[in-house]
Amino acid sequence: MLFRALHRGTKECDLMLGGYVSRHIAGMSAAELDQLEAILDLPDVDLTDWLTGRHPVPADLRNPLLDRIVAEMMKPGAGLPDHLRSGRPGELP
Repeated sequence: MLFRALHRGTKECDLMLGGYVSRHIAGMSAAELDQLEAILDLPDVDLTDWLTGRHPVPADLRNPLLDRIVAEMMKPGAGLPDHLRSGRPGELP
């Protein structure tokens, strides 16, 4: 699942979804892994729109894990590789 999250097909989705999964997969429950499997089956174009806030996630596709991923992507520096994330806009480590 980590490989699939990091190799989506679009760089934006690789960074956003892959980064989130890389940081959190070790602590995911069986239910969250099932939710992740469903997320990985969604098209990149749609995921990118939802993760960037361009469009809301349709109600029938929402799950608790996707809601957490979207919330994390709204934070400053989201989608950047860990070595470039400073938490402060405009500042690189």
